Amino acid sequence: MDAAILNQLLKDRAAKRPVVLATRLSDAFQKLLYYTDIDEKNIFVKAALEVLAADKSRVVEVEGEEWFLNAFNPPLRLILVGAVHIAQPLTRIATIAGYDVTVIDPRTAFASTDRFPDVTLITDWPDEAMVVLAPDARTAVVTLTHDPKLDDPALKAALASPCFYIGALGSKKTHGARHERLAAAGFSDEAFARIHGPVGLSIGAKSPAEIAISIMAEITEVLRT
Repeated sequence: MDAAILNQLLKDRAAKRPVVLATRLSDAFQKLLYYTDIDEKNIFVKAALEVLAADKSRVVEVEGEEWFLNAFNPPLRLILVGAVHIAQPLTRIATIAGYDVTVIDPRTAFASTDRFPDVTLITDWPDEAMVVLAPDARTAVVTLTHDPKLDDPALKAALASPCFYIGALGSKKTHGARHERLAAAGFSDEAFARIHGPVGLSIGAKSPAEIAISIMAEITEVLRT
């Protein structure tokens, strides 16, 4: 591997930046491709994006040449705002699914190790915590508190980031009020459309565990499709 390619790949991995190492099989020529190179008309870049989305390397043929596309994805992360009852089964399901889970809640009575064993807990206010966590393109953010003082700062930070999924718990009425607040804060309708609300797939979920399943299912759907 070329030294410059290797050094850049190491920098990308340290920065948790998704990247594809493309190797031409005929002569071992290599180059790096990024998700920011989105171009649906470019079959090569499109294939690289599909490799990143599937998180699985493969060989593709482009203009008569075979290339091996090797996906280097940073770890999947799930940031939950609100150490509420739904967060408990959701942290377990997400961990099993391979996510590095962090729960943010300044209310220490909720954010306790007794309620969330083996989970990273942050008791700072969400706006402060999100700066430190810096959501990237492999991060999902879900707000669960119904409290604008906690949810809104996290949603604003998520909308300003490249995170692949944003969800917010609450009824359609709650989501409508959320829309008004974020619009007043300067967020466009297009930006607001990134928020999945009410969060989760519509599967008739009732219990906290079922709602957690619906949320994880929607996150998976967005990640993979």
